[in-house]
Amino acid sequence: MNLSTLKPAKGSRKQKKRVGRGPGSGNGTTAGAGNKGHQARSGYTSSFKEGGQMPIYRRLPKFGFTKPNAVEPRTVSVGQISEWLKKGKLVGNDVSLEALAKAGVSAKRNLVKILGDGDLTETVTVTAHAFSESAKEKIEKAGGKIIIAERTLEEAAMMKSLPPEKALVTPKKNLEEERKAAKAARKAAAKKAKR
Repeated sequence: MNLSTLKPAKGSRKQKKRVGRGPGSGNGTTAGAGNKGHQARSGYTSSFKEGGQMPIYRRLPKFGFTKPNAVEPRTVSVGQISEWLKKGKLVGNDVSLEALAKAGVSAKRNLVKILGDGDLTETVTVTAHAFSESAKEKIEKAGGKIIIAERTLEEAAMMKSLPPEKALVTPKKNLEEERKAAKAARKAAAKKAKR
């Protein structure tokens, strides 16, 4: 077998239909577009007309809203954390986002929410983007601590101004304010230097 013997799989390639080649071609005169009217023209799109009656999209009631770019967080229960600690899937008392990513629970780009299903007896420090009230209660009752992350591991790694651990828990608003203050200070220094 060599390059000269390679050919595409049978049926994967078809010849383009050559339209408008006269009546003998089988696609002559109307070139496969039928006779006249809207659908015989290029750029045809269905117009959703219902013959004068009230169209269905106006007859049906509208309610609610679905955010088009909504981000669904990965959910982990306190019961699962307890189980993974016993099985050795998670090691130590620090359940960080990195530890969850290494265990294959979430990816570095995911948000993580901790839910209160199950029981937790171990004293652990859990880092996540959100906690349900019951999860927070159970972690603190077992002598643990919660840390709320402000950005994903991927976002924290991309930040050059702060180390990833600090970037993870620094609120985005604070950073914006710091950036604006630094920019204003640079401008003021530049004006002073010109004088």
